[in-house]
Amino acid sequence: VSYCLVSAGTILFNKHALSTFEFPAPNVLLTFQFGIAVVLLKVLHLLGFLHLEPMRWDIVKLWFPVNIIFVLMNATGFYALMSVSAGMFTVLKNLSNLLTILGDWYFFNKTYSWQVWACLGLMILSAGLGGWTDLSFSAEGYAWQLVNCIFTAAYSLHLSSVVRARRGGGGKLNELSMVYYNNVLSVPPLLLLSLMFGEPMRLRNYQHASNPEFTVVVLMGALLGFGVSFASIWCMSRTSATIYSLTGSMNKVVVAVVGMYAFREPINFTNLLSIAMGLGAGFLFVFAK
Repeated sequence: VSYCLVSAGTILFNKHALSTFEFPAPNVLLTFQFGIAVVLLKVLHLLGFLHLEPMRWDIVKLWFPVNIIFVLMNATGFYALMSVSAGMFTVLKNLSNLLTILGDWYFFNKTYSWQVWACLGLMILSAGLGGWTDLSFSAEGYAWQLVNCIFTAAYSLHLSSVVRARRGGGGKLNELSMVYYNNVLSVPPLLLLSLMFGEPMRLRNYQHASNPEFTVVVLMGALLGFGVSFASIWCMSRTSATIYSLTGSMNKVVVAVVGMYAFREPINFTNLLSIAMGLGAGFLFVFAK
């Protein structure tokens, strides 16, 4: 439950900052969040509450390509959140499952039952129906979301191969150290992206910069994002893979329901049905898989 609430809260607070407050610099926001995570992890390590493995060049070389995909996955997700409704964001995110399974089949020769393919077909149908009836449809937002699905699948597939390579090399990076590496290595590419997109210039006259509510929203997003790292590791260590995946599906329900209410997103019956269909397919996918 804690993992479900924390992960859902992270998405909703980031949506609030990017959409309601119209924050024009998603890469700057991500840089801040990853920077906060690095500082908190290091402080907890120095206080003896957790152990982080020291930065090693051989691991950095192995991990950095995965990290670039991780950065692009998060950045494109933030760009999508700026204009895609919370309900449709969760439904369209399901398309990454299709790409991941196709990648598993093509690169790792994995096979899946007809039930899995049926669930994926239902996800595609719900995404298409949802986009067709979305009253707040944004072509740019949907394009970013589709690109995000590609990077999400690429991250899952490449991470799997890197973990195998790491085990084959006779070493293993603990989960918290993986989180630490991801956050540390994410900051330089994000700074570069923010400069490439001219985001610091956009912030010079940002109207909500001194708004206390905006500050609270940004800090909560950063703290909850940091909390997701611990909650996901705790959840994985104490439950089965199925329960962990099911929790991820529950997270989408929370995001869709709370998001539609909190952001007063315009919906109609058909669009609501497509969202329910996509969320239901996500639940079925966990058991079919």
